[in-house]
Order: sequence, then structure tokens, then C-alpha cells
Amino acid sequence: MTFGEAITQARKDRKLSQKQVAAETLKEDGQAISAQYLNDIEHDRRNPPSEHIVRQLADTLDLDLDYLLFLAGRFPSDMLEMSRDREGITTAMKAFRRNLSGRSR
Repeated sequence: MTFGEAITQARKDRKLSQKQVAAETLKEDGQAISAQYLNDIEHDRRNPPSEHIVRQLADTLDLDLDYLLFLAGRFPSDMLEMSRDREGITTAMKAFRRNLSGRSR
């Protein structure tokens, strides 16, 4: 599933229009995103938006933020601030891959 597909599915499951979701999703400057911008996101015609907007979409559509950030190809900002230790990051990424693939070692 792509980021856009997840947004579309959740929006439709909640019977919300693109206009409604766009009006509740504010850019960093406080202005709402446009319904056309949301349409472009839903059809994967744009790169996934900033974490700021992803967080709002997760709240509005009652989606898990970590899952949406994963689909967007982003690491949560709080995780990026946790550690800069190369070995720790490498170990965590290997464990993450094993967990997603269902393999345990």
C-alpha cells in the first residue's frame, strides 16, 4: 500500500470529502492545504508531505502515525534525535528488517 492509498482508504472509510480533510490539515504557516493538493497526495502524484502534515492526517483520519510515516519513507523526528550512534542504528535497522520479514535469528 502506498501513502496515498492509505490516506484515500481512511478518508473514504470515515466518509469524509477531500475538502473536509484538506480544511482540517494546516501547513506550517497555519493555512489549510488545498483539496487539489490532497488529491495529488492521494493519487501519489506528489511526494509524501512533511511530518507536520502527516501528523495532522494521522489525527484527522485516525491512523497510526508510525505506520503513515513508514509509508511516507520518513523517520519520526523524535527517533532522529534519540541517537547518532552508528552501531546502535545499524543494529536497530537489522532488527527492524527481521521483524518486518518475519524472520527471527
